Amino acid sequence: MIEDLKSRLEGAFADAEVAVDGEGNRFEIDLVSAAFDGLTRVKRQQAVYAVIGDLISSGAVHAVTIRAMTPAERG
Repeated sequence: MIEDLKSRLEGAFADAEVAVDGEGNRFEIDLVSAAFDGLTRVKRQQAVYAVIGDLISSGAVHAVTIRAMTPAERG
């Protein structure tokens, strides 16, 4: 599932640096992308949920922590 999440996110955010960790159906996602520039934290999370929403709906992903940053915010 980790590779599936990573692949989906890399496909949706072309310039992204993606790290996914977790086990079972609980995951942590660190995503750095210029696509988040100018977006609020909520809008960033909504963009990520749009990519993985079907996995959440199906129960394959139960809990997810999302850290979505721009390259400048990463430091």
